Amino acid sequence: MAVLESSRAELFLAIAGRIVREVAAFDDTARTAFLEPVQKTLASRSPSMRRQFALFLSILRWSPILRYGRSFESLPTEQQDAVLSWYFRSPLAILRKGFWGLKTLVFLGYYGRPDVGESIAYRPQRDGNARLHD
Repeated sequence: MAVLESSRAELFLAIAGRIVREVAAFDDTARTAFLEPVQKTLASRSPSMRRQFALFLSILRWSPILRYGRSFESLPTEQQDAVLSWYFRSPLAILRKGFWGLKTLVFLGYYGRPDVGESIAYRPQRDGNARLHD
């Protein structure tokens, strides 16, 4: 089951494309691979946390109307960057924390794709911390 339904997934991808520029150029296959670990992580969280994340995405979508008169997705990239920069530096800790959570999920999606591990020479130990206890 997709935690990020279609319209929220599109918004998340639009935001992700501003945080990690390569995401904006992804084809459908890469977008699916990008969203898969994000969806899996969100599905493992409590319903309350998923609602908070959905609310934060809605705030990101609609808050630019107050300044620019348009939703996030309809803004030019420079204004999208300005909106995200404001959340990054927000005077309200809760908004900064929400942004950092969002950014963490963006990086999870980007670096969690199967083909990326090989390209950055990431070779995780599947036995966890077993080597620490030898």
